Amino acid sequence: MTSLNGIRGCFLLMALGLVAPVVRAESLAAVRARIEQRVEGVVRLKARLLVGENNAGYLEARGALAAAEQRVVTDENADRGLVYAAIAAQNKSAPEEVGRARASKLAAEARSGEWVQDRNGQWRKKN
Repeated sequence: MTSLNGIRGCFLLMALGLVAPVVRAESLAAVRARIEQRVEGVVRLKARLLVGENNAGYLEARGALAAAEQRVVTDENADRGLVYAAIAAQNKSAPEEVGRARASKLAAEARSGEWVQDRNGQWRKKN
């Protein structure tokens, strides 16, 4: 199951690179609305230490997730990817660069005790 999710994630990231120029302001508004609707669920997953913020700007499972929890992570990451791609297109950069920059901010904003991944890929609980 995990490898299947990893494969899906890779295809999603590749697809995002192809659709980035197509993302319009109205669709970004829809993406933002979906992200805002998920905030409480994401906060709960982080508080329960089931997910953390990785160094690429995405949520990553840190424990076993129920199907509904995995769906929150998958949906959140898909929408983050769309946002990163749109920002990258505007700035003529790569979505991965945008994600890494956002990861630094997310780590800085993380609550004490939440999982964050440093640049070297090491996981730690934020102090």
